[in-house]
Amino acid sequence: MTSPRRAPFFRDLTPKECDTMLARHSVGRLAYTFHDRVDVEPIAYVHTKRALVFRTAPGSKLETLAHHPWVALEIDEVKGLFDWRSVVVHGTVYILQGAGTDAERRAYRSAVRLLRRLVPGTLGKTDPVPFRSVVVKLHVDRVSGRLARSGGKRS
Repeated sequence: MTSPRRAPFFRDLTPKECDTMLARHSVGRLAYTFHDRVDVEPIAYVHTKRALVFRTAPGSKLETLAHHPWVALEIDEVKGLFDWRSVVVHGTVYILQGAGTDAERRAYRSAVRLLRRLVPGTLGKTDPVPFRSVVVKLHVDRVSGRLARSGGKRS
């Protein structure tokens, strides 16, 4: 005779749990839209207070984001069908430039310093992906997260 299985447990992540998870990871999936088309692309990012910083190559994604800067980014930790965590960030992207006002130059230099934590040669002579020359800041408007645990475990 077998005992009945307990149903999986689901709950929202706290804001602190979401921030911890965003800081623990460096790759997410960026979703953006233009007219009737939705695209999702993996990006490497650095998490900072109320923002994510990443870089990309010039091209159609940037052209789309220039007209529709509202995005979502998702990260996941999946161990099984009912054993996972997921965080979704909604926000607005801004292209950071090394030129412009003092504040714009400071924001750009700060973002490059953050990106160098992830890839030390970023935008320098030893940059492994120099074609990713555009620095982008995703200003976080809203963060949400969910968790599932099998067998009713509540951790």
